[in-house]
Amino acid sequence: MMKIFLSRKNIILSNPTVHKYMKELGLRSIVVRKKPRYKKGDCYKKFDNLVKQNFSVDSPNKVWCTDFTYMWLEGGAKRYNCTIIDLYDRSPVATLNSNRINAELAIETLKAALNHNTIKKGFILHSDQGTQFTSKDFTEFCSLQNITQSMSKAGCPYDNAPMESFYGTFKADFVNHHSFESDEALNKATYDYIFVYYNHIRPHSSNGYLTPFEKRFSYC
Repeated sequence: MMKIFLSRKNIILSNPTVHKYMKELGLRSIVVRKKPRYKKGDCYKKFDNLVKQNFSVDSPNKVWCTDFTYMWLEGGAKRYNCTIIDLYDRSPVATLNSNRINAELAIETLKAALNHNTIKKGFILHSDQGTQFTSKDFTEFCSLQNITQSMSKAGCPYDNAPMESFYGTFKADFVNHHSFESDEALNKATYDYIFVYYNHIRPHSSNGYLTPFEKRFSYC
């Protein structure tokens, strides 16, 4: 990643050279930690896996993926994040934090995404089989919006690999390096990281090292 950032500034160096200079300067790469598994609760309805690990999409707002992760406030209060990304350019199209990991958080995040994006006919929303996504409230909301749900095989994180990758980066780049005194501070920092840094500044390997914004702009 450091090599890519340098090349975007017209500084062309090999990986070994970049590693050598980083070592001399005492700089270390960020290690992405594995996400813990959430316990599954009772579900209202499950759906087939329509994506089947085919994460290449030819246009925006055709297939989205979603999931949850957790964060902490100073003092130990736990908070949860729900984010939805567009598989076309891996851009987060909505993100929300809450003190509860429930269907309401999933629905409100989806509402935010739909308020700012026009989905295509045959649109698919892919998730794991978490109780939030299999709940009556969430599945009925999706049905009313003409959204086709797709779900990973139980216990198979590879079926939702783009979200696993996103949250690995989100934790490694952002969450693990900051502390937050309040929900207001956490929310503002989350939005700044996702909608400014991640979408507009950080190159993404799946986009040929274009930022999500650059790839979407090239489509337009």
